[in-house]
Amino acid sequence: MPTYLHRLSEQRGQADHGWLRAKHSFSFGNYYDPKIMGFRALRVINEDRIAGGGGFPTHPHDNMEIVTYILDGALEHKDSIGSGAVIRPGEAQRMSAGTGIRHSEYNASASDPVHLLQIWLLPNQRGIAPGYEQKTLPTVAAGESRLDIVAAPQAPEGAVTIHSDASITRAVLAPGGAITTPITRGHAWVQVARGALVVDGHALKQGDGLAVKDATSLALSSDEGAEALLFDLA
Repeated sequence: MPTYLHRLSEQRGQADHGWLRAKHSFSFGNYYDPKIMGFRALRVINEDRIAGGGGFPTHPHDNMEIVTYILDGALEHKDSIGSGAVIRPGEAQRMSAGTGIRHSEYNASASDPVHLLQIWLLPNQRGIAPGYEQKTLPTVAAGESRLDIVAAPQAPEGAVTIHSDASITRAVLAPGGAITTPITRGHAWVQVARGALVVDGHALKQGDGLAVKDATSLALSSDEGAEALLFDLA
């Protein structure tokens, strides 16, 4: 029997640095709550809004799988293994920190904000070689409800490969749409990026998260339309 934990948007940690306004679903940086350190392999979901011209200067990571999902605007990435790219809505970016990588992330516009979700997952193996990958997700037609894999260990074309026992799926629901999706690893986290969503009878709004333990499937529906990320977690 599944069990559910609703993480309200307003329960998240918050940070305002002027150029960056961030909301943290789990403990991160100066926001610390020992009761919400992560969920299974999922360690970070940060919703960031970066002002024009702002960004994170070069900084290090190691032994983490980092996925960036853009909602609005564009983000420029550069790293110590020679990768450099701009990521926009409809694209997925994966950086494997592995034995160590340094990178910077800046708003690609001097004036327009960028709005994104950044996700960190524990790898299934420590000490792998650092890596970078970026893919374009399938186009969503007007009025369409659909599921598309964003990241997975055996990623299909149009998704990035992650070295973690997890997968990330984008769920887009048109107004009045409904979708049922299998959960193959036993547990799930749902993060609402836009709109409002009902998951197995639990009403979620933008910014809300839902942890589901002992799940085999999730039933999603939306009256107004929604976009969410679904995490299938061991």
